[in-house]
Formats: sequence, structure tokens, C-alpha cells
Amino acid sequence: EYYLETVLKNVLPPSVFAMQQRLGADAAGNELIVDAAIFVQGKIIPIDSKFSLENYNRLAGERDEQERARLERQFKQDLKNRIDETSKYIQPALGTMDFALMFIPSEAIFYDLIINQVGAVKVNTEELIQYAARKHVNIVSPNSFYAFLQVILHGLRQVEIEQNTELIRKRVGELGKHLKSYEDFYLRLGNSLRTTVNHYNAAGKELGKIDKDILRISGTEAGLSQLLIERPEGESE
Repeated sequence: EYYLETVLKNVLPPSVFAMQQRLGADAAGNELIVDAAIFVQGKIIPIDSKFSLENYNRLAGERDEQERARLERQFKQDLKNRIDETSKYIQPALGTMDFALMFIPSEAIFYDLIINQVGAVKVNTEELIQYAARKHVNIVSPNSFYAFLQVILHGLRQVEIEQNTELIRKRVGELGKHLKSYEDFYLRLGNSLRTTVNHYNAAGKELGKIDKDILRISGTEAGLSQLLIERPEGESE
């Protein structure tokens, strides 16, 4: 379990896995606590790491033929028991995937299983691999488990990118709405300013006319004047 946790910590962020994860109760009412669990899009990938290295080492080192035959049967049964124990954590009704991983903390044992023999006694393991497949249990070693985690990590990153992309699209949409509102208010302000400038300049012209009227009446200018404001570009007289 320590080795399993170490591999998980080296690859996945802490938020997407847990050790000794409680799954709930199965149909028979038994409480299920799996050695490790990976959380992927609301689903749980259960991982069981229980494996007897002692039995394997005894089998590989035994020289007596009769004892090796007994240990071979024991080893096969031990593996089947581990597969059965791992398969019980496959509980879709409790939120798990429809498969589980059985972690073997030894590349040597995993290699022996793959090449269809174990140690010097050449235990036939093909039926064990097939048995695990029927139980929807995937047997993984540290290296193959690491590769499996890399695939999961890539998938999690893709999901994060997709989620962020959707968030960016939402923010850009909001920005577009705000820019459109700004443009509307800006155009209204421009129109208001044009009207104000026109009124100001028209009032200035009338003030000039008043000055001329005073000149005609009194013979002197009152000196009334108003600085005209230049019209915005594109405006005509």
C-alpha cells in the first residue's frame, strides 16, 4: 500500500485520489473500503494492492518437487483469491467504474504472469489472466500502473482544458455584451455632445447679432462675444 501510494503521489494531484477510500455498503450490507481510489469525472477507479509476496518467494525458491506442486496450487489459489477480493470493489451502483485494478508491487511477478510462467516451476498463469479478465480486474505492475496513471492525468488535463475553454467562451461572450453596451452609450454621448456644441455655437452667433443691434442704436459696440467651439470632424455648417 505504501508503494502504491508513492506511485500515486508521484503522478496525480492529491485532489484526484485517496487511500483507504470508503465506497459504502454492497448488496449484502458489507462495508467496502478499498486500498486506493482514483476520481475521474464523478466516477471511482478502485485499486486493491493486497498481494502475498511471501508465497511467491517460497514457490520460486523451493527445490522439492512435491512441495513445489503444493505451493503452485497454493499460489494459484492465492492469486484467484486476490482477484476475487479486488472484483468485489467493482460497484457501479456506488459510483465505481465497471473495472478495478489489482496492483502487484513487483515487476518480476508481473513479468512472470505475462509470459505465462512463474519462477522455476513454470506455473501456468494463462488461466489466471483470463480469470481476472472475466472478473473485470486489470492486473498492473508499478511500471504499467505508472503508464496507466499518465493516461488518466492526460485525460484530466483535457477535461480541465475543455472546462477552461468553456469558461473563456462565457467570459468573452460577457465582454462582447459589455462592449456593445459601451458602444451604444458612447454613440449617445457623441450625439449629445454634437447637439450641445451646435446649440452653444448658435447661441454665440445670436450674441454677435445682439452686439450689432447695440451698435446701431448707441453707435458703440458693447463688446459682446463668445468663443465658438469647433465642430466634431464630419460635421457641416
